[in-house]
Amino acid sequence: MKKVFGILLFAALLFTAQEGFAQSFKTGHINRDDIIMTMPEYDTAMKQYNAYGQELTNALELMQVEYNNKLDQYVKDSKTLTDLVKANKEQELADMQNRINNFQQQAQTQLQDKQAELLNPIIEKVTQAINAVSKEGGFIYIYDIRTLVYVDTVKSTDISPLVKAKLGVK
Repeated sequence: MKKVFGILLFAALLFTAQEGFAQSFKTGHINRDDIIMTMPEYDTAMKQYNAYGQELTNALELMQVEYNNKLDQYVKDSKTLTDLVKANKEQELADMQNRINNFQQQAQTQLQDKQAELLNPIIEKVTQAINAVSKEGGFIYIYDIRTLVYVDTVKSTDISPLVKAKLGVK
């Protein structure tokens, strides 16, 4: 009997301790992308990114036009060219195609680097604001809603308005 009473008392204490722990366990959620996109710096960064991308696209299009013109000229003249000249033109076209392919690969890499260069300071600023709000609010965990399958919005606090206020954006 004493054993049963002791087990029941232990279970009651354990349940009470867990309930108290659960009440002090604050979680929050946020959609960091939404916050980032509301910042004025984001619009400026995207304009610079798009302008840079357009510059690379224009250069690629010029290279492609030059290649197409040379290819058209080669096709038109190929019947009258000697074998040596024909081989030289074919090599020239192959070299141009390789330069175009290399440019495309390098442009893609540079565009990704530019995106990181422009967005990383904004992401860092938002991360610092999230961290500050989380500490001020006593949150244990903050989840990014993009990666969650389910959020109980009654038990989890949306800290987006607090972070926006910390950043001074609407």
